[in-house]
Amino acid sequence: MKIRQGSLNEARIWKHLNEEVKLDAPLVLIFANRHLLEEDYIFSTMRHLFPNGHLVYASTSGEILGDQVSDGGLAYTAIEFENSTFKIVSENILNHEKNSIETGNILAQKIDKANLKHLFVIAEGSYINGSDLIKGLESVLPDEVAVTGGLCGDDARFEKTLCGYNSKAKAGEVIAIALYGESLEISFSNYGGWFAFGPERTITKSTGNILYELDDKPALDLYKTYLGDKAAELPQAALFYPLSVHSAEKEHPVVRTILNIDETDNAMILAGDVPEGSRVKLMMATVDGIVDGALEAAKAAVAKRESAAQLAILVSCVGRKLVMDQRSEEEVEEVIEIVGSQAAITGFYSYGELSPFANERSCELHNQTMTLTLISE
Repeated sequence: MKIRQGSLNEARIWKHLNEEVKLDAPLVLIFANRHLLEEDYIFSTMRHLFPNGHLVYASTSGEILGDQVSDGGLAYTAIEFENSTFKIVSENILNHEKNSIETGNILAQKIDKANLKHLFVIAEGSYINGSDLIKGLESVLPDEVAVTGGLCGDDARFEKTLCGYNSKAKAGEVIAIALYGESLEISFSNYGGWFAFGPERTITKSTGNILYELDDKPALDLYKTYLGDKAAELPQAALFYPLSVHSAEKEHPVVRTILNIDETDNAMILAGDVPEGSRVKLMMATVDGIVDGALEAAKAAVAKRESAAQLAILVSCVGRKLVMDQRSEEEVEEVIEIVGSQAAITGFYSYGELSPFANERSCELHNQTMTLTLISE
């Protein structure tokens, strides 16, 4: 595996690493601030850098490159597999009336299943129900194929997210990178580091990812009561206080971030499903707890590997970044300490993370986690 990396900072200064590495038609992961991706300049520059490259763009809530976390810039990682192959397909949820299951189903139908080893998905983060996207994908994929990835971000603005493959990034896109090859070793993990507090409540009315009532009371009213003065800062304030959701059908609770609120219906829109009957508690975190969570994720990802990772893709939640503020790089440093300095590190801060739980294959949508996908060949 041959890798080149580089970045563009807020001052519009490029930094290119490993320029001596010659690549033919690499997979190029481009994580960038949404405002940058709206500029034609970015697409033309990346195409000039990699004339034959397969360019995958994703808007972020922060970019990860090596041990650095940046805002307002761009980070790229170009990967040329030497013993493996990849294929990229895309679908737009806006062509399917924002139906996430249908979008995932059609996207998965485009993928060649023969000898498929892994699927890495980068999805827009504005319209998607991440839980339903996974349902659609896994209804078509072979059981043994795991899915990891993340939902695009837009800092803490929640205005719009952009994604694209070999074209200027746009709203609604969902991109799947299918990896093939017997020599590939891929491991993955996720961990949060948040803790629950306050009384446990039951979801008594919900539809998909829209939460209406807790204990037969308007969910948004209850949430605002807990937030107090911070309620005026919704939906951004919700990133500091996600929900732990434990449904009867799931062995593990999942964390759900509130992406938006609906004052008219007194409801909250979350990144993934919140089934009726689920038990819910508020969550919060400390910086040390989040950093420890990243450490645990890294330990789990390397635990059963036979070879050292050559590439590590980190997808962490925007809520974690807001809590850590100027200390965001600490969680990345913890990951590098465990994964090893031989691995090229890339990734982004997201509106949702896709990964199975430890020792499982079925994917889940997570919020407020650090998710790792480690690759070698």
